[in-house]
Amino acid sequence: MRVMSKGVLGAALAALVVLGAGTAAGAAGGAAGDVVGEAVGGEADLAHHGHVSLWDGRVGVWLVTENRGPSDVADATVRLAFSVPMAGGQELPPGCLWSSARVVSCRTGALAGGGAAGELALDLRAVGRPQELTVEVGTAWRAGGVDRNPLNDRHRVLVLATGDPYVF
Repeated sequence: MRVMSKGVLGAALAALVVLGAGTAAGAAGGAAGDVVGEAVGGEADLAHHGHVSLWDGRVGVWLVTENRGPSDVADATVRLAFSVPMAGGQELPPGCLWSSARVVSCRTGALAGGGAAGELALDLRAVGRPQELTVEVGTAWRAGGVDRNPLNDRHRVLVLATGDPYVF
């Protein structure tokens, strides 16, 4: 009986060591595919929702970023990648910048747990008059909080040049 107790105790201690090492490794580096800049902290759940329209070479994007998690996020950046280049020389709203002719990155600001950021609206001109394009929306960076549900902050939207809003 004593040998069995030592065996059970030894197995329990070994399991604790493995769990502790796994937790420390996760805290130090995070899981593969985590967003760059993610800090170890509480749980956040960023979600991007809105719609995109395309008409006569113009692209309209309306976007709201929410933090559905219980923990605050000090700041985040949403990335919008277009399948066609946008015309040069266009001004963007404050907090946004051109990463390339096809990519716009915008700061969301602080997001309280269970709260939302203000709406982002972009009115852009594409090069030429495409009949369709795709827009990829996703979190590029997050300052704080672990997002265990990254599927609601990544979208790929096919937009036809009908002027209709394509919701994501």
